[in-house]
Amino acid sequence: MAEFSIIDTYFNRQNKNSVDLGVGDDSALLTPPLQQQLVICADTLVAGRHFPLDTDPHAIGWKSVAVNLSDIAAMGATPHSILLALSLPQIDHDWLKAFSQGLYDCCDQFGVSLIGGDTTQSPHLTLSVTALGWVEIGKAVPRSGAKPGDLICVSGTVGDAAFALNHLGHPLQKRLDYPTPRCQLGTALKGLANSMIDVSDGLAQDLGHILKASQVGAILALEKLPISPALQALNDEQRWQYALAGGDDYELCFTISPQNYEKLLQKHLDVSISIIGTIQQQHGLTFEKDGVDHSLQFNGYQHFA
Repeated sequence: MAEFSIIDTYFNRQNKNSVDLGVGDDSALLTPPLQQQLVICADTLVAGRHFPLDTDPHAIGWKSVAVNLSDIAAMGATPHSILLALSLPQIDHDWLKAFSQGLYDCCDQFGVSLIGGDTTQSPHLTLSVTALGWVEIGKAVPRSGAKPGDLICVSGTVGDAAFALNHLGHPLQKRLDYPTPRCQLGTALKGLANSMIDVSDGLAQDLGHILKASQVGAILALEKLPISPALQALNDEQRWQYALAGGDDYELCFTISPQNYEKLLQKHLDVSISIIGTIQQQHGLTFEKDGVDHSLQFNGYQHFA
């Protein structure tokens, strides 16, 4: 089967939202909505590096989309469409059918269209997705807006995916294979949050990116970390290692003033929110347990480790 036959068979479906020209031409065409900025991100997944080699292809398809939509959500933007660059060692029709179904299942749930991309042969299975979204001009939520006195919040629970990676077959594996991009929360935080990031490389490391960009520090309360029951059964050090350094959670970590947090609570959110600390003027990330300083050293996920 030639490249174009693969595209026509598995990746050429009618778009569900406004696309002027999609799959099948040299480039896609979109008309930007009035008074909106284009938000763009890209992410690459490599077999054996970002997911186990025997991962269900449906899950790979879902995750390849979800991790990019998470980045769009972290800007407070609404996702619109994706581009897919797929490198395959060989043509496996069963794999392609399941993979494309997983990709489209995620697209459908979040109102996203596949509008183009590329396929090629490679010794290694590699997927690169570029996601596009829209946000009102000046309304995007960057990493650089955290202010002293802000509350530090995180959605959902943290550490589940890292725990699942070390306990394959555990019920929490669904959190590893099928992450949920917090798109509804991301748009709800537009105009309320001062800074935001998605938790992909570990909560401590990703919060550190906010602190560096905003030139502030933080106090994080270890006892307030939102932890699943499976991780609650571990000792403190193991639990905190997963929660703070595990990565692959794709929850949103954001900072918000106490006044705007009260406004956020009035919205109908589809995920729980936990306050885990506060932003301070003094630089650095300080950990506390029950109000007492607690020394911890964590390294998040490193792409070139």
